[in-house]
Amino acid sequence: MIRVVILGAGNIAQHLYTVFTKSEAIQVVQVYNRSQKALQSFTNVATTTRLKELRDADVYIIAVADDAIASVANKLPFTNRLVVHTSGSASMHVLHKKNRRGVFYPLQTFTKGKEVDFSQIPLCLEAREKTDFKVLQQLADAIGSPSYKISSEQRRALHVSAVFVNNFSNHLYRIAHEICEANNVPFQILHPLIQETAHKITTLTPYMAQTGPAKRGDQKTIDDHLEKLDKDIHKEIYTLLTQSIAKTYGREKL
Repeated sequence: MIRVVILGAGNIAQHLYTVFTKSEAIQVVQVYNRSQKALQSFTNVATTTRLKELRDADVYIIAVADDAIASVANKLPFTNRLVVHTSGSASMHVLHKKNRRGVFYPLQTFTKGKEVDFSQIPLCLEAREKTDFKVLQQLADAIGSPSYKISSEQRRALHVSAVFVNNFSNHLYRIAHEICEANNVPFQILHPLIQETAHKITTLTPYMAQTGPAKRGDQKTIDDHLEKLDKDIHKEIYTLLTQSIAKTYGREKL
């Protein structure tokens, strides 16, 4: 059985705690957070607000904001233990070298209160020592997640890519939602299109899956869309994306 201590009480910490407690191969021995109030949602497990009270474990998982990782790692009251963080953009080397370092990064978007299926979440793993990497693989296997050996530099590239496919695309959904509302059109009419677009790139490359007026060079439709948009920021976003698509498909005059 792999003994785990979770440091943090945010979205990722809570989701990891939930999935870990469902595995017979994992024991969450303790959850740490500097705020006692944030620990109230962690039941049936020992909690603490004091780092010096941390219990023995096989893995210490730091699941806090990126800018707090180094501070927490530096204050850990022990040496030569396996300490990992869950960040997509922070290097493994932000962790203090007094301990054995690694990364346990779940590549997914997490929202408080919304369940996720970890069997569908890739885990990006990194460790300095082979034996530590094996422990992280066992931890991933215990929750049914596919795992990949990903370096800090590769993970940074993945994180940027994830911002494009998740954060930016969601912002475009929000703009579309706003446009629909302004014109008394139910946004759910677009749900099948959103789902088909996402499904399509599981069998085609994004390059092959691209459609729309920018790809086919339909300037009349593009001008009509720009005329319809009321907000300057929406016009700017539409124009920038249109130009990027047009350039990709050799229609640079658009």
